[in-house]
Amino acid sequence: MTQKIYIASGEPGSGKSLVVLGMMDLFARSGHKVGCFKPLIASGDQVDPDLRFILERYSSDVPYESMYGCTAASARELINSGKYNELLKAILDKFKALENRCNQILCIGTDFRNISPAMEFDFNTDIANNLGCLVMFVVNGRCTDPQEAVDRSATIIESLRERNCDILAVVVNRVASAMMGEVTKKLDETLAGKVPFYVVPESSILAKPTVGNIAEALGAVPLNAENEWMHRQISNYKVAAMELPHFLEYIEKDSLIIVPGDRSDIILGSLLSYPAKTYPQIAALLLTGGLEPAPQVSKLIEGLDRFPVPILSVKTDTFTTAMNVNALSGTFTAGDQRKIAAGLGLMEAAVDLVSLEKRIAMPRVTKVTPLMFEHDLLQRAKEKRCRIVLPEGNDERILRAAEIILLRGVADLALLGNIQEVKGRINALGLRLEAAQIIDPASSELREEFAAKYYELRKHKGISQQMAQDTITDVSYFGTMMVHCRYADGMVSGAAHTTQHTIRPAFEIIRTKPGCSIVSSVFLMCLADRVLVFGDCAVNPDPNPQQLADIAISSAETALMFGIEPLIAMMSYSTGESGKGVDVDKVREAAAIARKQRPDLKLEGPIQYDAAIDPGVAKSKMPNSEVAGKATVFIFPDLNTGNNTYKAVQRAANAVAIGPVLQGLNKPVNDLSRGCTVADIVNTIAITAIQTRSGDKES
Repeated sequence: MTQKIYIASGEPGSGKSLVVLGMMDLFARSGHKVGCFKPLIASGDQVDPDLRFILERYSSDVPYESMYGCTAASARELINSGKYNELLKAILDKFKALENRCNQILCIGTDFRNISPAMEFDFNTDIANNLGCLVMFVVNGRCTDPQEAVDRSATIIESLRERNCDILAVVVNRVASAMMGEVTKKLDETLAGKVPFYVVPESSILAKPTVGNIAEALGAVPLNAENEWMHRQISNYKVAAMELPHFLEYIEKDSLIIVPGDRSDIILGSLLSYPAKTYPQIAALLLTGGLEPAPQVSKLIEGLDRFPVPILSVKTDTFTTAMNVNALSGTFTAGDQRKIAAGLGLMEAAVDLVSLEKRIAMPRVTKVTPLMFEHDLLQRAKEKRCRIVLPEGNDERILRAAEIILLRGVADLALLGNIQEVKGRINALGLRLEAAQIIDPASSELREEFAAKYYELRKHKGISQQMAQDTITDVSYFGTMMVHCRYADGMVSGAAHTTQHTIRPAFEIIRTKPGCSIVSSVFLMCLADRVLVFGDCAVNPDPNPQQLADIAISSAETALMFGIEPLIAMMSYSTGESGKGVDVDKVREAAAIARKQRPDLKLEGPIQYDAAIDPGVAKSKMPNSEVAGKATVFIFPDLNTGNNTYKAVQRAANAVAIGPVLQGLNKPVNDLSRGCTVADIVNTIAITAIQTRSGDKES
């Protein structure tokens, strides 16, 4: 039976898209075939923005034409012709076709733009009832009096019941932070025991459009191409009509400057606000009238090392452009990880998703997709709030990932670097990182304490006190010492530093766990329907049998940490007793050592990759093995084999490779690739946060 939820609202501007995002993520992580459906879309000529977001973010293979009932024009024509029931039937027919191919469907109600507002509520309830959906209603909580939000909610619930709707929950959205407590209290007094309700606060990140939102909605042409600027938030807009000296008095932080394209004075003056410390930094320039700056001005701007801010161009006149901008609000796009993180963070904090999951009796499946696994990483990391230090506080990717981590409420963060430089970088990128602590190792009050401890740890190696003082100002050493001295629970670095620079301080200061001879690494390989553990693919070139056994044991513990049952395959070019030679003998000896040290583990080796992963091959080569054909942990005999295999699987199977995850250290320190993406950094921080709980148990 298909599970169906209908998300509707009573007026425009309720923030319904936030609830759609949260519920789609809830559906997506269940592992079932998920569909999305809108009864009406504005036009058949352009892809509906809500459905495009779903298609892109969740990689849906459902054809776009199957995701909507009909266009607004067709709906109006049928309604005006007295054929309302035919409209309902047409929508139901398309929905049933989608229902046949999906286990779960999220329906997105109308937006009070496409048909008569007077009949829109009745239309949504008719559709929800005819489709057999549970209704999740979004109430606009933007009001000056808490009682008004309560009255709106009570009226909505009464109207839904009058129309025999099955109510899943009511979400009162966009409530002012100062009113959250009062609104929640009054709703509890009014609705307790009647209908589940959730109160979600207003968010400036979600409410305001980004540069990309404006560019898309207005059909603006970017005159400079810096993609990361497209996600910069617009806090306000200014129409430049005055001369430059007077206009500068009105600039505010993150302003969108709307100006005719031939106003060279305003364009250059606005761009100078970027490096100038005496004026706030603007977010973007929007040039009107289809006019571009004079050639000399364009040449001057092109000579800059980097465009200070995005510059967009539209053909409409200044007044029309300003009116168009004023009508826009924030929307979600698949590439805007910042806004998505803010939205999911709000939903997870305000809405009891576990309770909702139980109410709709959402079954789980055994397969694990990359999206499911990455979502689970963040959820598990949030179970115990920890503090992660990020030594590369000037790196743009680190800062963007840090904002996402804070918006999702995953961990507390400390950024290392020159305080003014880091703050300047944050402001230039338009990020919100007020909750992150910024520490300069060179001037920190912790420097003396850390230098003294480092001297005690390394004086037997000839380190002097002055050398310790100098060494500890290095961000990698300072961050590692923060972890060692419990000022942080874990460290993530390597976006701008080599692996050696990242992990050498850990070898010197944190050192290996008792009973483990080696620090090693694994990659978590997210395939289409499962997650495998590959080790060691990043650290040890040629481990000996004892070290290889320790890598297998550490990898099994890592697998358990992330909810993967460890079925260990010790890889070789031969399976069982069939092969001879130095290389296969090393694996055979390592497997024997691992079995002796951990007889509780399910382990097979030596074994070939095909016998380890393919049940058909395993039945032929090792029919009585508990691991063959079902392996989840793959231990490679050397770095050459491991590194090439993980990259081959990553590319050939289009797998998501998360890592390297370091294991064997007393406390978690993880290394990033210098080519890492923001998503890689977010995942690695979450992994490090989860690893800190393992350290708690050991201590």
